[in-house]
Amino acid sequence: MTKGEATQIKIHHKGKDEDFVIFLDDLETYKKWKSDKSIPMAHFISAFKIFVTHKQGAQGQMDDASKSTLENEFGTSNEDDVIKKILESGSIQESEFPERQGPKNDAQRGSIVTGQVSR
Repeated sequence: MTKGEATQIKIHHKGKDEDFVIFLDDLETYKKWKSDKSIPMAHFISAFKIFVTHKQGAQGQMDDASKSTLENEFGTSNEDDVIKKILESGSIQESEFPERQGPKNDAQRGSIVTGQVSR
């Protein structure tokens, strides 16, 4: 993978009052987990955090989901149970970011130091 190139994988769950997002590290292991729940979720989840986007879909501003928000939507505030429900019912959102354009190492270019005058 070249510098700056990255893939972001998230699971989006559209709820009654909020949209929920969880980030993944390994899409293939997640797909295997869907049919084999013996695979530990720690093998494919990026962080055990649940984000809400305030009805802005998978692309909105993301904030931590409060316990009351989880309770209202899922009937529980237990984050492990909620994560399982989102993983089972959510949709995969995959984004790819291209490699960085422009100079690769600015430090190797000549620089101009202010205050110096050539004579």
